Amino acid sequence: MTGRAAVPRALRGVAAAVFDTDGVITDSARVHAAAWKAAFDQFLQLGGPRGQPPFDLRDDYLRYVDGKSRLDGAAAFLHARGLRPSAAEVRAVAADKERIFTERLRADGVAAYPGTVRLVRALRSAGMPLAAASASRHAAELLDHAGVRDLFDVLVDGTEVARLHLAGKPDPALFLEAARRLGVPARLTAVVEDSLAGVEAGRRGGFGVVVGVDRAYSPDTRSALLKHGADLVVDDLAELLGEDR
Repeated sequence: MTGRAAVPRALRGVAAAVFDTDGVITDSARVHAAAWKAAFDQFLQLGGPRGQPPFDLRDDYLRYVDGKSRLDGAAAFLHARGLRPSAAEVRAVAADKERIFTERLRADGVAAYPGTVRLVRALRSAGMPLAAASASRHAAELLDHAGVRDLFDVLVDGTEVARLHLAGKPDPALFLEAARRLGVPARLTAVVEDSLAGVEAGRRGGFGVVVGVDRAYSPDTRSALLKHGADLVVDDLAELLGEDR
């Protein structure tokens, strides 16, 4: 294939790639984390037992909500704190997070990671089909804000997840649907993810390569990504092109 030499060594065994959106393509994970913190801290202050520590933007975000649907993430964190919220309370926290996130997104927008854009452009030049995937209904808006939606052949977002009743990560259904739309089997497709649930989904789905992205730049996070199923972990996707961040 013309230009195939542009494909990084780590991805030369695959014919397609699926990129998670939040934290991989766009710098939106920080906005999600901040919105979760505002929603959870308010709930803990008003409805939780005294003495509960606030939501931690890094550890709690990565462990309980990153990569998951809003309802799954809200329930996971609250249960981890020993609470037994009703279904209505879980929905209320998730809705509060959604409202805060939407307000901040539309006020400030988000940017695409330059290293990711360089890698995606190199893969497109090599003729590799590419998909963006996200459990968020905001994925298309995020990619449009960042000016990169046209770099991907396929987008499977939260609207499609709901329509098709796809299970949430760490179930691989989202990534398998993206690979199906690209017309490439999972074993010949790479998954690029920054969440623990996401790399586990890539491993469970039998994807050819699972690349973990450690935006926390932490040995603990890197180790956790490898433990959950990443074949390799980078701080920035420009590293796959032999570049510095």
